[in-house]
Amino acid sequence: MDLLALADFTLVARHGGFGRASRESGRPKATLSRRVADLESGLNLRLFERGARALKLTEEGRALFERTSVLLVELDEATAAIASGGDEPRGRLRVSAPLLFSQAAMGKLAAQFAMKHRAIRLEVTTEDRPVDMVEEGYDLVIRVNPAPDESLVGRIFLRDRIVMVAHPGLPRPAGGAPVPVVLRGGAIGEQTDVWEFTEKGKKKRLTVQSVLSLASLFMVRDAVRANVGAARLPLSLVIPDLAAGTLVQWGEVSGPEVALWALYPSRRLLSARVSAFLDFLKEAFPEGTPDELAAYISG
Repeated sequence: MDLLALADFTLVARHGGFGRASRESGRPKATLSRRVADLESGLNLRLFERGARALKLTEEGRALFERTSVLLVELDEATAAIASGGDEPRGRLRVSAPLLFSQAAMGKLAAQFAMKHRAIRLEVTTEDRPVDMVEEGYDLVIRVNPAPDESLVGRIFLRDRIVMVAHPGLPRPAGGAPVPVVLRGGAIGEQTDVWEFTEKGKKKRLTVQSVLSLASLFMVRDAVRANVGAARLPLSLVIPDLAAGTLVQWGEVSGPEVALWALYPSRRLLSARVSAFLDFLKEAFPEGTPDELAAYISG
């Protein structure tokens, strides 16, 4: 198989078209088109569906892209490392991280990683939606309690718990009266709800009434600090407030463990850049506890 034709195919597939691939790489559009056509002819397969306005991978094209694009990147890295006389990780590393973790820690993490690995060009995007790592060109994604995916492998690097907290001045109402609460992104309605939590080993139920809905958990925490109402928040986000007495914990919310995963495409040879980032996460959070994350955020 012609490796140059295969490299041009992956370039076009990654950028979603001949024109964009040509602009990004500086290679002539006609050359890219000819090499992809030669590859299709040699394989006797159609790798792209060519529409009037869009270029889309066929099923066979997508399978080829998923299996060969990473190998070509690793080949480029190996030859670059040999040419430079060392094995320092280098090249572009694209990471997708969820909003809360990005707001809390990703800026500091990215800066420290960039200073430690100056040959790696780190790009971080923030979004909570599931991403297609191959289609969108990500090397690693960080997600909270991700759904199982046979195409990805990964490891947990942080664990957290959800607690119910309030301002010290917010009394627990007697007689079943609803407690005002602050939600993240939920709809505010006139009807009450019931929150369950555990306090000193005992399960409890509390009638609540939403009074405020906010887009960010940092905003929710600030509203609770202002005594608008109680809220359910990650423990790592409120540890300093609990220690200072500006917030009090009413209990721990029952439910599945909150785990932050670092995920990457399953393959036998892991990219040196991804390995370096995974090692860096382990150095930053050796125990992976909420206290470590809280200390890292405030440090």
